[in-house]
Amino acid sequence: MKPTALIFLILLFFGCNQADAPLQPSASTLPNILLIIADDMGKDATSGFSEGSIKPNTPNLDQIASEGIRFSNFWSNPTCSPTRAAILTGKYGYRTGVKWANDALPASETTLHRYISEGTGGAYSTALIGKWHLSEEGTAANPEDFGIGYYAGLSRGAVQDYYQWQLTEDGAGSLQTEYVSKVFTDLAIDWVARQSAPWLLWLAYTAPHTPFHIPPETMHTQGDLPEYSTGTDPTPYYMAAIEAMDFQIGRLLNSLPEEVAENTVIIFLADNGTPAQVVQAPYSETKAKGSLYQGGINVPLFISGKGIDRKAGEDQSLICSADLFATIANLAGMEVAVHHDSQSFSPVLSGHSGSRSFQYAEMDNGAENTWAISNGQYKLIVKANGEEELFHLAADPYESHNLLTGTLTTAETEAKNLLENALSEIRQ
Repeated sequence: MKPTALIFLILLFFGCNQADAPLQPSASTLPNILLIIADDMGKDATSGFSEGSIKPNTPNLDQIASEGIRFSNFWSNPTCSPTRAAILTGKYGYRTGVKWANDALPASETTLHRYISEGTGGAYSTALIGKWHLSEEGTAANPEDFGIGYYAGLSRGAVQDYYQWQLTEDGAGSLQTEYVSKVFTDLAIDWVARQSAPWLLWLAYTAPHTPFHIPPETMHTQGDLPEYSTGTDPTPYYMAAIEAMDFQIGRLLNSLPEEVAENTVIIFLADNGTPAQVVQAPYSETKAKGSLYQGGINVPLFISGKGIDRKAGEDQSLICSADLFATIANLAGMEVAVHHDSQSFSPVLSGHSGSRSFQYAEMDNGAENTWAISNGQYKLIVKANGEEELFHLAADPYESHNLLTGTLTTAETEAKNLLENALSEIRQ
């Protein structure tokens, strides 16, 4: 064979093999990922859901929902720290020890930010701006020790004053006198503007968490509110905080250059349900934030932007907060269907069915250790002391009738056994 013919065959062979090989995502094909989390915002305080009669004016959140997917069966945990830890680690709280507010995340855990940075060969810049609340109170928290590229925000669970609060950055604190939601947004805008690589930003607002307050008047539509005092109806103050957060989300989105905005996935969720002081029917004060009832854990989740093929749709897939870990990793170009307890729901984003058969949540506040599990039709709540409650969510979505107070039908008995077995497998 002539040398020229041999060279041609070699080039043809390797060329075909390269064409057949799976392409690794390059930085130019990777989307930016903006994960926004609200603090204490249930479905009853969110437009697009039937729960609640009083809704805030949130045009930016409404646009995120209308341009993507609104999830109706998303479960968080009853309080903020466990939800945040589950997203960051892809693990249920009993595995990390973060089962209630103020529990600290062990330094040995691999966070989502580190996982994506390492798994993409450093293709992503990562940041967490805003509320952290995963270190022991009183410690000099620096989330960058967990592999987060940049952190600035609130290390505590809440501010005592939205206009007087302590910002943590580079492990050091400084007193801030500007409205906290605005400062978080300023930091986010500045950080994004400095990025030349694909980025993952978790923007964690402390709003609308207490204290009830009056945001700057340009940020809300609740009228001329007097200073909040005990005995005053807190609802308009709570709604004003949500509207101010939405205003700031709009500032951030409007700051993105067109080419950046078109290459960005936006994920919005809440860390737990509405607090008892402002919860609305069909929920009640005892079935709100801090509980494993639907009012405490069935919270808003919207996803839109780059690569989200479904528009203005509602999805009823069963999803847990831990599932965001694997799903976001998929969005970042990593092939992972399951990571610890996290099950990716990325197929749902393009119109396919979800893969979860059960969703799980838990709480342990030191006095009560309780778990909840559902298959979408029935829901079982089990306390460590053996007490149980069973609800038929399909017929009783707001858990007004505990089936265990009467005699179970054959179908109800089978459902209870199924849920008990699934709970044992999860917690084995």
